[in-house]
Amino acid sequence: MRNGDSEQAAAQYRLGIAAGRERGARVGLPHLKAAIELDAARGDYWLAYCEALAACGETATAIAVAEGARQQGLSAGAMEALIARLCRESDIAATYSQAVKDHGEGRLQQAAAAYRKVLDLKPDFAEAHVNFASVLQAQGGVEEAIGHFRHAIALKPDFAEAHYNLGNALSAVGHDPLPAYAAAVAARPDYAEAHYNRGIALERAGRQQEAAQAYRAAIKARPDFAAAHTNLGVLLFAAGDMDEALAAYDAALGANPSSAAAHSNKGNALRAKGALDDAENAYKRAVGAEPRFAEGHNHLGDLYRAGGRLEEAIASYRAALDIKPDLAGALYGLGYALTEHGTIGEGFAALTRHAALRAVSESGPDLPHKRLHDQEQRIYLGPAKPDPLGPLWLEDGGRLAGPALNCGNDIAAIERQWESGKPQLVVIDDFLTEEALTGLRRFCWGSTIWREVYEKGYLGAFPEHGVACPLLAQIADELKKMYRKIFLDHPLLQLWAFKYESRLGGIPLHADFAAVNVNFWITPDEANRNTEHGGLVVWDVPAPLDWNFEKYNVDPAAGGNFLAAKDAHATIVPHRSNRAVIFDSDLFHETDSIDFKGGYLNRRINLTLLYGRRAAHMDAH
Repeated sequence: MRNGDSEQAAAQYRLGIAAGRERGARVGLPHLKAAIELDAARGDYWLAYCEALAACGETATAIAVAEGARQQGLSAGAMEALIARLCRESDIAATYSQAVKDHGEGRLQQAAAAYRKVLDLKPDFAEAHVNFASVLQAQGGVEEAIGHFRHAIALKPDFAEAHYNLGNALSAVGHDPLPAYAAAVAARPDYAEAHYNRGIALERAGRQQEAAQAYRAAIKARPDFAAAHTNLGVLLFAAGDMDEALAAYDAALGANPSSAAAHSNKGNALRAKGALDDAENAYKRAVGAEPRFAEGHNHLGDLYRAGGRLEEAIASYRAALDIKPDLAGALYGLGYALTEHGTIGEGFAALTRHAALRAVSESGPDLPHKRLHDQEQRIYLGPAKPDPLGPLWLEDGGRLAGPALNCGNDIAAIERQWESGKPQLVVIDDFLTEEALTGLRRFCWGSTIWREVYEKGYLGAFPEHGVACPLLAQIADELKKMYRKIFLDHPLLQLWAFKYESRLGGIPLHADFAAVNVNFWITPDEANRNTEHGGLVVWDVPAPLDWNFEKYNVDPAAGGNFLAAKDAHATIVPHRSNRAVIFDSDLFHETDSIDFKGGYLNRRINLTLLYGRRAAHMDAH
């Protein structure tokens, strides 16, 4: 070989190394090959050439070339090390490729084993850590998965996918995923999925404006991201921006016309704007696009129930519950629809199922009078029963074999008094049979239903909290059958129970949005220290028809001024155990002054049932 060839070989070698470093191994490969052809005795040229082949993905060729060079004695030790490394990397690559294939085809156990082998051979393989972690998470090993995601990030701090998947894993176990999502979008600003999941996490954290910004960033990165448009629409809807929400839902449907969630949420916005026919069509499109979309059926049920289309509402709620038996909103709607439709027992059963699902999340604000009540009830229940703030516990409140209402009262006289009364108000003593009274006391004392907390000092229990027991359904049914001239064809719309602490007073002046109000008391008479009071004050003037529920329930001062202007007069009905007051629910009324003994069983308890719609009742007058 001439000296000139040696110089040219060295020059080609330097060009190959520089080109590979600056523009990639494949660019430098021809120069390294030329160096070998000019000076085949240089082992370092062969080593560089084999490294470049491997870097270009031609590992098998690189191993064969290196083995040939080794056999010729060229850089024997270094060449042996290179061959060993390339063989190991080839094995890693083959194993990793098989792991990815198994992973993609759902063979998680085989994929996990292959990823473990890869990481045993190459612990610094960041992508393998991420893929292995994804398999572990799918198998339920979220905590181990989090460790591998963090390891990948330690190896490659700007590995956006690792940050994103770490955020998902942290969210799955209830930890804060926001720093991980923030790192993902910082590493890759156009990472639409990371922006989207960050929006969900921000929304859960109550940071709605930032969530909206995150959804907008996801949309900017991927304009056809239907779910991001939908979620943005939900936030705009919650903020009262109906037109903007509708625009977001339309954008979602433009990207994905079969998005059931977008159709359903569009229905919500249309309903809020009063476009009820359009809302109904949107809900129908939602369930048409996805027949097993339970929430769409539920929204249809709500629309029908609000419009008085009870049979259609019941069918829609049942469709939702066939898909999701524990869908709380559908149980709530079905319960009230069935109750209003006259199937009170079945309606109460649905509401009680709803109560069991929601009990822990509906414990009310932590106010001193609630804490005192719960402490007293905890002592009353004893250690064998659940905590008042825990899962719902219902004492026996079953139907009776005999009547619940006292049949010995003069029904005809009571009905005549109602029909001639101005105002319409009747008082019935010995309202319930002794068995029914005992059963209701047992139920109200022992059940952990007292979840609605009022700042003025009393507690409430509504059907969705568990008060809708079969015994009350029996009472509600028997009332309509026994006192037909009072209840006419008015359906049962609502019921509740209230429990009071004497030193804090009762419910202020208000009216109820119904036709007939039944209010009765069950606390033993010996608990009442003032037998002339402790019951109800009913005024002889109804609330104006143009006042809505909020007006005459939230603003008692307005009611007082109205009564004064009308020169209204009050009837005071003293508390008596097992006494019922039935009156025109339009009439203003309030709790009379309370002076009951202390102690859990002495707390004043009243139950209320409301029948008929107020507007229809007023029209009848």
